[in-house]
Amino acid sequence: MAPEAKVTAATIRARKGTSERTVVLTAYDVVFAQLADGAGIDVVLVGDSLGMVVQGERSTLSVTLDEMVYHCRIVSRGVKRALVVGDLPFMSYQASVEDGMRAAGRLMKEGHAEAVKLEGGEEVAELARRLVGAGIPVMGHVGLTPQSIHQFGGFKVQGRTEAQRAHILAGARALADAGVFAVVLEAMPHALAGEITRGIPATTIGIGAGVECDGQVMVMHDLLGLQPSWKPRFVRRYAEMGKAAGEAFAAYAADVRAGRFPAAEETYE
Repeated sequence: MAPEAKVTAATIRARKGTSERTVVLTAYDVVFAQLADGAGIDVVLVGDSLGMVVQGERSTLSVTLDEMVYHCRIVSRGVKRALVVGDLPFMSYQASVEDGMRAAGRLMKEGHAEAVKLEGGEEVAELARRLVGAGIPVMGHVGLTPQSIHQFGGFKVQGRTEAQRAHILAGARALADAGVFAVVLEAMPHALAGEITRGIPATTIGIGAGVECDGQVMVMHDLLGLQPSWKPRFVRRYAEMGKAAGEAFAAYAADVRAGRFPAAEETYE
């Protein structure tokens, strides 16, 4: 059987206007990257969400560019088919276009990412245009942008007021005009996400934005139930691996303490 064709930014863009949905999932290490890729995930996103789900921080703001390069590099080792997208972390691109160009270059050259993602709309459109012009595929991100949570006052749905709606629409259009191949739409009313999806040529990827988007993204830990106490409204759990792992660890500890592990079949003569 011939191997499946490699997914590229051009692949994702070409799906716009078709019935083929794009499936995006985060991963942060080689094992889960291999599992996601083997399951047919289209885009493996190395998200700065690792600050929260891997490092235990309260937000994504503390993640460094060096850390993103490292996680992109190890994820890329486990992926053959999917497109690997790396997040540009907080303050690696906000100060200047030149900073953003250099940061994106590191994710591509050192991290082996195949595209980069940045947050914001009109304010980052020029950077997106420059990156695309330099041959770097760009995924945008509007709505609830986690790097701006202090400005928003927390992880709150965006786009419910007319001013927010206009700002998000303008941002999505500016990114599309800059040549991004996809835009993440996070935590916004589904009607607004549908309007954006119909109004721009870039593929839209929803997270908490309804079913009208061209694709969906989830954080791996949320999908797998690895953090049982955390379940936003937009999350669907497909497994309870956190509970299963806890039970496995407890069973292992009990067997060691009772002298049941290792048994004869687990011991060398």
